[in-house]
Amino acid sequence: MATATPSNTSYGSVRLTHLAALDVKGEDAEKFLQGQASAQVGLADGRFAPLTCFCTPKGRMLANAQLLRLDEGHFRLLLSNTLLDSLANHLKKFAAFYRAELTALPGITIVGASDNAPALADQLGLTLPQQVGTHTTSGQASALRYPGDIPRWLFCCEGPIEGINDDDDALAGWQLEDIRSGLAWLTDAQQDHFLPQMLNWEALGGISFKKGCYTGQEVVARAHFRGQVKKRLMRLSVETASLPDVGASVVNGDDKAVGEVVVSAFNNQGSVELLAVMNTKVAEEMTPLFLAGAPASLLPLPYAIERVDPEQLAVSINA
Repeated sequence: MATATPSNTSYGSVRLTHLAALDVKGEDAEKFLQGQASAQVGLADGRFAPLTCFCTPKGRMLANAQLLRLDEGHFRLLLSNTLLDSLANHLKKFAAFYRAELTALPGITIVGASDNAPALADQLGLTLPQQVGTHTTSGQASALRYPGDIPRWLFCCEGPIEGINDDDDALAGWQLEDIRSGLAWLTDAQQDHFLPQMLNWEALGGISFKKGCYTGQEVVARAHFRGQVKKRLMRLSVETASLPDVGASVVNGDDKAVGEVVVSAFNNQGSVELLAVMNTKVAEEMTPLFLAGAPASLLPLPYAIERVDPEQLAVSINA
């Protein structure tokens, strides 16, 4: 466990060092991605940026990402920096059969901003998008509206940006807003471990059940239509002075593991908030929960655990 000071969700702008970008370009880029991603790739129209994921043939997540179309034949995936190389290497095996080129961008500048987002947008020549899940692009930069109780945006720029906060507490503040939004980015520590539904990905509009085949689609669809998902992403709080490791066990009163931590961050009350993949019976049984001996409490998520079709999201955004 790592010890840290409590974070505050109020920040100007912060470098999002936990994220990275993977570009997919070429005449067949859309066709190629359509056969690999859980998203209906055509919905990425230069405004709507659907969530998506990439799976093994057994339906386990290799990475989840947000998909932006920057230009005709030019897509960008935003994902955990720990999965950038492995996803690129995985997809290159299939891209060889298409007129599509993958380029990992580990050095790209990715910034999160809240109260000073308008000034940053002006600096980059961007108009701020106002609907969650939409983006704008201008030259070599883009702005993506993120979910959260406080308005916030992600900026992606191929050049340096001056005056960006590199403080760990500011980054933790951004991640805390992700946690409160019920949004978890898979990392290498749990790659090839979860079905997409275990991260509530269909409740966030990250799975199209209306598109054709993609790698792992049959398993993902069967789990959905047969109701076979017995683990779900849940939000918890723990009174502890240390951040739990990724994969740390949440246990019940009988010391039986009922969940595992995916991401955690300090809040400004001195406790930890986290997202963990939990046995669905936990919410039904109202059993006491513990993490490393400290009592843990379930907190509400800001969305219902039900299917949200990205096709419908696209219609509502463009209405």
